[in-house]
Amino acid sequence: MEHPRRSGDLATQPVDLVRRHVTRGGHEVKLSPKEFELLRHLVMHAGKVLTHRQILREVWGPAHSEDGHYVRVYMGHLRQKLEDDPAQPKHILTETAVGYRLVQTARS
Repeated sequence: MEHPRRSGDLATQPVDLVRRHVTRGGHEVKLSPKEFELLRHLVMHAGKVLTHRQILREVWGPAHSEDGHYVRVYMGHLRQKLEDDPAQPKHILTETAVGYRLVQTARS
């Protein structure tokens, strides 16, 4: 079983999936329920490319499989809250015409 506290490359921004707690630079980051669910999904699949359709199905449900704009808007929200420079993201990367990937790096 995986440990409930995961952190893709969010080592400076720990994510506690059990307590639904996210910090950045030692300060708590307030996420909406959908933002947290989206981040949780990215963290649970860190390093893997998730398609727009996969994300929609898992976060919004099967009825929203064609609502790609939801993913773009919420990824923008997450980047604003978690990236140092949202315009040049280093953690939540866009895989052009496919989806998104949370960068996973080795822990030191």
